[in-house]
Amino acid sequence: MTTIFGIQYLRAVAALGVVVFHAAERTGFHFAIGSAGVDVFFVVSGFIMWVISARRPMSPLTFLRDRIQRIAPIYWLATAVMVLGGIAGLFPNLILSIGHVSGSFLFIPMRSPSNGEIWPVLVQGWTLNYEMFFYAVFAMTLLLPRSRRLFAMTTGFLMLVTVGQVFGSDNALFQTYTRPILLEFVAGMIVAELWLRGRVPGTGFGLVLIAAAVTGFTALAVLGLPFDELVLGPLAVMLMIGTLALEPGGWFRPRGLAVLLGDASYSIYLWHTFAISVVVKACALVGVGPLPSALLAAASGTALGVCAYWLVEKPLTQRLRSGLFSNPVQRPA
Repeated sequence: MTTIFGIQYLRAVAALGVVVFHAAERTGFHFAIGSAGVDVFFVVSGFIMWVISARRPMSPLTFLRDRIQRIAPIYWLATAVMVLGGIAGLFPNLILSIGHVSGSFLFIPMRSPSNGEIWPVLVQGWTLNYEMFFYAVFAMTLLLPRSRRLFAMTTGFLMLVTVGQVFGSDNALFQTYTRPILLEFVAGMIVAELWLRGRVPGTGFGLVLIAAAVTGFTALAVLGLPFDELVLGPLAVMLMIGTLALEPGGWFRPRGLAVLLGDASYSIYLWHTFAISVVVKACALVGVGPLPSALLAAASGTALGVCAYWLVEKPLTQRLRSGLFSNPVQRPA
């Protein structure tokens, strides 16, 4: 897929929003709107998967293999660090159980023995449970003619959300896979189909959509309104469409830092909390104030994610794609 630099900018902004959200949370500040980065990620994910499948036909197994290779190894590594840290006593509030650890590695939503929330060992991994579910359902639709896939995904996810709204249950699987947040993936796919057909609005309307989305996010934060995917999802979609509308006009040039942060967004998302925890504790020990602590924590979390991208994610992904692990005898020329 040809790089859409606007998408890279969105990924960077989404990742940084989550980093600042966690840094602020740990230092007594409030930047809850940063959590909306997850909604942006889900819409972007739906968009990218639809465009990839349209431009490069593949079997369900090939699609799942590619997605697992892309997502799972780095997440497993970060989760393993959490588990080892918990065993070593570095995370005093973390309670480990064999079932919960296993579920975390297998992307199965389970309640954490630490607090009862539906979180894996690595808390931010809760979003990956949704990603992997989306990939599994998407893979099944690849068996259908392309003209029926979007309808099948939309209908299926709408049915799940409807069941969740009508019936109540404390079951972790039920609560996870009936949330309206699933529709953000579908929304991204719909936007992708419109984009492929050349039906994205022009620059003027794109600017209006971005302004409206930013205004909406700001209003939620300033007014202290409830954060709900039924509101955040549409705002994320508006931001996505507006970004695509500006792309042909060269609004998003391949600037080094923005592209790097977009490329590293997954590693930033996975690893930033490790740095934030260390920095916040260190600042408290030496008497650094809350605001400098928050800024330093956010910068450190971002830096750790970028380093993890360069040192772990990028080389590991390249090796997996080259087939060196799956077929070590046949080395590329």
